[in-house]
Amino acid sequence: MNTFLKGTFILAGAAFAGELIEFLVNMVLARELGKEGMGMYMTVLPIIFLVATVANLELPISISKFIAEHNRHEHRNMMKHATTFATVLSLVIFFVTFGVVSFFPFFTHYHPYLKWAVLIFIPIVSFSAVLRGYFTGKNSMSTIAVSNFIRKAFQLTILFVIFQMFQFTDVKTSLFIAICTLIGTEAVILLYFFITYVTQLNVITRGHRAQLTSQDVRKKLLSVSLPTTGLRLFNAICNAIQPFLIKHALILSGMTLSGATQHFGMLTGVAMSIGFFPAFFAHSLLVALIPAVSEAHAKDQEKQLQKLLLQSMQLTFIYGIPSVLVMYIFAEPLTSLFFHSTEAVFYLQALWPYFLFHFFAIPLQAYLIGLGYVKDALFHTIWSHVVSFSLMFVLGSQPTIGMTGVIIGMNAGIVVLTLLHYVTICRVINVSFFSLKKHKTIL
Repeated sequence: MNTFLKGTFILAGAAFAGELIEFLVNMVLARELGKEGMGMYMTVLPIIFLVATVANLELPISISKFIAEHNRHEHRNMMKHATTFATVLSLVIFFVTFGVVSFFPFFTHYHPYLKWAVLIFIPIVSFSAVLRGYFTGKNSMSTIAVSNFIRKAFQLTILFVIFQMFQFTDVKTSLFIAICTLIGTEAVILLYFFITYVTQLNVITRGHRAQLTSQDVRKKLLSVSLPTTGLRLFNAICNAIQPFLIKHALILSGMTLSGATQHFGMLTGVAMSIGFFPAFFAHSLLVALIPAVSEAHAKDQEKQLQKLLLQSMQLTFIYGIPSVLVMYIFAEPLTSLFFHSTEAVFYLQALWPYFLFHFFAIPLQAYLIGLGYVKDALFHTIWSHVVSFSLMFVLGSQPTIGMTGVIIGMNAGIVVLTLLHYVTICRVINVSFFSLKKHKTIL
């Protein structure tokens, strides 16, 4: 078994266990927070992820590419400069975020200490990103896999213990506990990465060490991080806007604010939690594909590039189609684990194209990043969101359609994104759209 497949299956195995735990986490949250509380949780979560996206500046991707493409003797020096860069970055983002949350009422309806928890999250994410990038570049997928499992297991354990020991009557307090637990898991991962890295110092410092200037390292990292961060930042901003767009459209369709929040909670907290459960495999492909495609592209290995695309598409077919069939057929018993709601059943069934095409879009985006076509991926994402948001608002605000219109918009957007990614990749590596075989050049 080649390194790519081996790394993918290691990550997928740990991610599967992690997703099972994540499923239990969402069940605990749904029962403790209720429909409206779950809607509030899912509303603020994209904002927290937006802060995290800015804080890590996609350093895991840029550092992993640097590590994979450079000699071992350059790693220690690069990590030193990367850590310094992450320190400065986290300080800048900390003060900028503090100013933003102080003047804009993002957390008005939440616990007063929530903004401080988010601020503490910033340096944790930055330093964790540096170490995650190192282990990914070294192809130490077992370390990444263990960290992903620890995150989910710690979150479930803390949530279960706290909610069993204490009965919170205030939804704001319960939400604060849930978000603090999420942030605490990242701190545990940072500690795990640090301990593992320290134990490997004798290996990466052995022999002659190449000296790189901080300017060279920063330039190489930013050449990858900035465009990739632009892509992730756009996604994060859209994810932060989407809850308000959907709820506003539903209110225009005739729903109350409370009703719109409940339906949004069922859509994201129930249907999407179930639907994205198999996406652990797609994210495993993403992590393994970026360094593999980058290396093959740098060495001009056309057959390897074709092989990587074919393998990733085949693996997605193998798990993706059975997954959506199971979700569609067993939608009622699956959603009843959260709430007994006919609306949640319909949402899960109607979103099957959204989930299936997402399974394909995630590795395709990783492939584009590996090829260096991050700008193309960004433009594809912009166009898909224009289509998606337009349809969600126009159709979702119609009294006769409502949430059905929102779902139509979501499905249409991801189909556009997946097709744009796929067509671009096939053109870049010169393979057929249908067979993925190399086009023959006629002289």
